[in-house]
Amino acid sequence: MCFSLDSHPLIGYNRGMKTSTIYQKSIKSPWNARVLKPGSNNKKLGFKITSKRWKGKKLYSLTLVERETCPTSCHHWNDCYGNNMPFAHRFSTDNLERNVETNLASLIESNPLGIVVRLHVLGDFYSIDYVNFWEDMLFKYPNLCIFGYTGRESELGIGQAIYLMNNRFNERCVIRFSRSKEYDHDYLYAAEESFEGASFDCPEQTGKVKSCADCGLCWTTKKTVRFLSH
Repeated sequence: MCFSLDSHPLIGYNRGMKTSTIYQKSIKSPWNARVLKPGSNNKKLGFKITSKRWKGKKLYSLTLVERETCPTSCHHWNDCYGNNMPFAHRFSTDNLERNVETNLASLIESNPLGIVVRLHVLGDFYSIDYVNFWEDMLFKYPNLCIFGYTGRESELGIGQAIYLMNNRFNERCVIRFSRSKEYDHDYLYAAEESFEGASFDCPEQTGKVKSCADCGLCWTTKKTVRFLSH
């Protein structure tokens, strides 16, 4: 998760600065791939939503390439938790949206109650067009829900597009901005461990619940969630 101001993504390595994952061989092409992975592959996520809101839906996730898709001002640019995930399948953005939609169509057809997609285990929203793609998917599939976190600046460019999507689909789209701030009746936040404002600690990290699917607070409450340092 990025804690940052907005910036343009970079690709590759530049003057010694990390601008992609340190696990280059883990980058996969999304072409004809199952880019949406079931939450059962990740014990932190879980699979079947049991929390009241979105109950019964199945949870899937999408993992992109850290740093390539993230704002360069991320506070965890160098110590990204992706550094500890050598076996994660990171999907490049080439033909990504086409293959995500193919996956969505299949998964929603086989899950009558719908699905929830966690955006993103690694990486971030990389363009306004990409945000608009997810908005189109929410419009096209009424039983699709999405949640996640972004390091983008809420009032600029990509971040503004995310904010508008949150508002337009506020019952099915909850993307929190990674900032150590209290809920201000406008934006939802995810804070660092050092944050001392009004917030709740992630119940999965503190062992109060087994997984995100069993919790649901990130998409049911407006209060800032605080994450332990990774």
